[in-house]
Amino acid sequence: MDLMLPGAHFDLNMLVILAQLLRTRSVTRTARHMGVSQPAISRSLAQLRELLGDPLLVRTGTGMALTRRGEELAEPVEAWLAATTTLLAPPHFDPAKLQRRFRIASTDFGVAAVVAPALGAIMRASPGTSIDIVPLGSDMARALTAGEVDLVISGLDPDPAVTYERFLFLEGFRCVALPDHPLMTGGSAEPLDVEAFLAWPHISFTVSDTGFDRIDHRLGSLAARRHVIARLPYFQAAPLLFPHPDAILTLPARLADSLCQGHGLASRPAPEQIGQFGYRLLWNERSRRDPAVAWLSDVLAAHCGTTPHKVDA
Repeated sequence: MDLMLPGAHFDLNMLVILAQLLRTRSVTRTARHMGVSQPAISRSLAQLRELLGDPLLVRTGTGMALTRRGEELAEPVEAWLAATTTLLAPPHFDPAKLQRRFRIASTDFGVAAVVAPALGAIMRASPGTSIDIVPLGSDMARALTAGEVDLVISGLDPDPAVTYERFLFLEGFRCVALPDHPLMTGGSAEPLDVEAFLAWPHISFTVSDTGFDRIDHRLGSLAARRHVIARLPYFQAAPLLFPHPDAILTLPARLADSLCQGHGLASRPAPEQIGQFGYRLLWNERSRRDPAVAWLSDVLAAHCGTTPHKVDA
């Protein structure tokens, strides 16, 4: 039968008490199970009798028995309680059953350093998962809030007022050039002198649609002396510009190592003034309790490495 709630202001907590009373057929056992006093359960039973227009439980020679109305209510009340418990319980998360397309905002360095190392593990654990990479923009906090992206991978300073963060690694910079470039000869492991660094033409990189150039930012007033012959939004495209024999690139260290190996280039540590930067995963309140986003964050963090990359060798 259908369970009808009498009155618009029926307290649903009373249904929990009713379920226990119908199950135990005892005020004493119901009170003990719910951790409340016996008089409190007696008062609730009195209210239920009035609301439902039926005694529900009646005394017999061996205890208490359900009335016909009580018997009719037992099954639908139990079904309601079971459905409500299932509805409100935290869902069990199994990545193997996940069918979801995640959107991650990142530069190509973030893809190379964070997404690529983890992609195999993601696909093995969750074959139904796919990842879309979207360009890193200046309005990432808004995009996270709107649900347009699930995660942001960024080396830019986050706004703690609107995002949560997970630190991934600390990264230094290396300067990359052709192997016979005067700055590369001798295989020096020492950081470049900033004056020598500024004496050569540069291929520069901007992050997001803000045009942020971290190298200029770190150089401060010295940036005006930096001769930039080309600016790129993509790190991986830089080797295509190396027909220019004098140009140098300043790249995150692990990306510099990868490009040198793949394109026959040379590198050495950047000037000390340029320093290091932290790389992070960012999300916001919208997805803070999303188990799928938490799982993906864990996998990305586990495979990108969390220790500083050596910049002195």
